[in-house]
Amino acid sequence: MHKMICDTSWDVFRPRPGLPLMAFWLSQARRRSLERELPAVMIAYMLSRMVRLVIDTNVFVAALRSEGGASREVLRRALSGSYTPLFGNALWSEYEDVLGRPLWTPATTAAEHRVVVAALAHQGQWISVYFGWRPNLRDEGDNHLIELAVAGNAAAVVTHNVGDMRRGEMVFPGLRIITPAECLEVFS
Repeated sequence: MHKMICDTSWDVFRPRPGLPLMAFWLSQARRRSLERELPAVMIAYMLSRMVRLVIDTNVFVAALRSEGGASREVLRRALSGSYTPLFGNALWSEYEDVLGRPLWTPATTAAEHRVVVAALAHQGQWISVYFGWRPNLRDEGDNHLIELAVAGNAAAVVTHNVGDMRRGEMVFPGLRIITPAECLEVFS
């Protein structure tokens, strides 16, 4: 019974042999109007091309403290939709915690911080972490970033703390640990 359900559901998404891919998508769209289906296909393609990133708190703080720099540009690209920032409970708590600390420069105001956090929440994706990979890093406080990146299938963790993060006991081959400047080069 279970196998039959899986087989029939996969057949909907599998193009028939000899049928060009666009014709396959158009044949799937017959039950809806062409104007409504093509944008959905385009949106699905665009979403699949967005880079999923975990943005460490130190990058978030650096972006809000300065008026330029690589950290600020990473945050701009996340807010514009070029990157999909991933969040979990621990990272979001860190973001909220640093907003209440007296470490800010006049480059941004408290109201601007709230606007940026709200915009990040709108642009990003909330990930539930169900499995912990501990102990992994020397700094226990950074393990949640790796766990979030693995759970969210992130392309990279963007941090200024690359030295410690790259020396973990476990290696995740598809996950990059990069600085903001490297992020701008790799995911341009």
